[in-house]
Amino acid sequence: ITRMHFQWDWLCLGVLIISSVAADMENDEALDADVEVEDFDKQSHAADVDSEKSSLEVVYQTPKPTGEVYFTETFDEALTGWVLSKTKKEDTDEDISKYDGKWEVEELKENSMPGDRGLVLKSVAKHHAISSMLTKAFIFDNKPLIVQYEVNFQEGIDCGGAYIKLLSSTDDLNLEYFFDKTPYTIMFGPDKCGEDYKLHFIFRHKNPKTGEYDEKHAKRPDVDLKKFYLDKKTHLYTLVLKPDDTFEIFIDQSVVSKGSLLEDVVPPVNPPKEIEDPSDKKPDDWDERPKIPDPNAVKPDDWDEDEPSKIEDLDAVKPEGWLDDEPEYVPDPNAKKPKDWDEEMDGDWEAPQIPNPKCKAAPGCGRWVRPMKNNPKYKGKWKAPMIDNPNYQGIWSPRKIPNPDYFEDLHPFKMSTVSAIGLELWSMTSDIYFDNFIICSEKEVADRWAAGGWGLKKLVASANEPGMFSQLVTAAEDHPWLWVLYILTLALPVGLGVLFCWPAKKTDEDTDFKKPKPIMKGGLNQEGGEFAAEQGSLRFLPPDDDSFLTEREEMEDTSDIKKMGMEAPSSEEEGEGGEDIYDDEESEVAEGSQEERYKSNKSGSEDEMKEADESTGSGDGSLKSVRKRRVRKD
Repeated sequence: ITRMHFQWDWLCLGVLIISSVAADMENDEALDADVEVEDFDKQSHAADVDSEKSSLEVVYQTPKPTGEVYFTETFDEALTGWVLSKTKKEDTDEDISKYDGKWEVEELKENSMPGDRGLVLKSVAKHHAISSMLTKAFIFDNKPLIVQYEVNFQEGIDCGGAYIKLLSSTDDLNLEYFFDKTPYTIMFGPDKCGEDYKLHFIFRHKNPKTGEYDEKHAKRPDVDLKKFYLDKKTHLYTLVLKPDDTFEIFIDQSVVSKGSLLEDVVPPVNPPKEIEDPSDKKPDDWDERPKIPDPNAVKPDDWDEDEPSKIEDLDAVKPEGWLDDEPEYVPDPNAKKPKDWDEEMDGDWEAPQIPNPKCKAAPGCGRWVRPMKNNPKYKGKWKAPMIDNPNYQGIWSPRKIPNPDYFEDLHPFKMSTVSAIGLELWSMTSDIYFDNFIICSEKEVADRWAAGGWGLKKLVASANEPGMFSQLVTAAEDHPWLWVLYILTLALPVGLGVLFCWPAKKTDEDTDFKKPKPIMKGGLNQEGGEFAAEQGSLRFLPPDDDSFLTEREEMEDTSDIKKMGMEAPSSEEEGEGGEDIYDDEESEVAEGSQEERYKSNKSGSEDEMKEADESTGSGDGSLKSVRKRRVRKD
């Protein structure tokens, strides 16, 4: 019991330590958040900027590129340099073929910063097209291509895209006629319809033999993209193409996909060296069957193919109370003929049928039919068992021939020169926000550009997010079953704490454990005090720490006896000199006062110790002394 209480005390102490550490961690996180907010508040006051829409005062300044760039756009001024398309989409109904979708330059609806504006797609179920020339054309030679921009689906997204196109440099490029067939080099960005969440990276590769262009699609990212489309936050999309023919795709500066332009695109850049011969045909006697029916098998004589699979159960008995004369359905007595019912046109009116109310209390109504059961004699149509086909030749395939269109492009990075950027989109959701476009060749330049735009947006959004408790409540409103999980999560540690840490109440057995009880004839009482017999006298020993020994001490006493080469006295030997312990007359001594018994016990104990010391050398004396001490301890 003591050891168990000791373990519970340690368990309680561990729970308290874990709780205190968790509380300290929460306090540290809250302190860190307060420090960040305080730092930005100081910057805001130093710049004398007052934010009305954001609870965190942040100084926003239009980002400026810090290195060589080919294109940048913040939309903080206006749509300078951007051209709206005036053409129509081909192969589309006339009513929706025009690119007449509206664009606006405005601030974010939530977590906005004064002075920070972006390009917003405003129309629903319309085609949108807008484009701009690059500051400097990008030529694919020995420098990486980095494309980066921000997207916020402010109303979520049902079906629509937010991708961009890097338009190829051609002699006839006219941005006023930018449409879906305008040649592009790269298409990159998010797209979603239904439950299909995509992140496009498509490049058009030129066949060096035919001169035709084919679209190559990068493999889908392995991460779950759903949250980026539905959380109504601004996300940063980055594409990095390297001259070593590799690519990386980032969302919020974290890699979500990477690979090789030669190996991780579909279809592959380089065609196979060999192809199947289109003129080759399978021989008529080619056997592709791995198994055939055994031609030597014979149907057994007792095989009856005419037996039905189901038969009537002849052991079935009609249930008592079955109403044979009652139909299962009866006309509805409450139904009335409609006023506009024309019997000449509609025929005779009949009330609709309803279940017979008399059949509810009965096992059934109508004619009783025996139920069907499986026929034990049924075997079905006999078929010969299947065996391995000795003439099996495998699955036929046409022979391979050299691919006449084979080529090998070891550097697909060298794509068509890019001279413009455009957005050609269709969406069933409005208010898609675009901001902070940049095209450059250095990742550090793109990261610094993102810090002045997306980084501030992320900080403001984080500061304005509700606390953890509010988020839990909001989640439970959408999923009520979460309340059960919350209650169990809170009740479990409380219940364990009460179970292991609450002090146990003393039971009646613990209270009576130390109460002295009179000795009974035929044995010593071990629950309360003790009696010792010495030379015909009877004394009561009160339960104190010195005289109340454990089982381990008793075993040590027994081992002492064995070491001295003696055997424990038998019941007959104990009767010599101590026989009157069990007499009824001498047991009446225990009826005296407890004080007298205690004194008698004390003096008797001292006498016994003296006798034990004096008789150490003699065998009889040793046996007698040990026996006396054992009687007292038992």
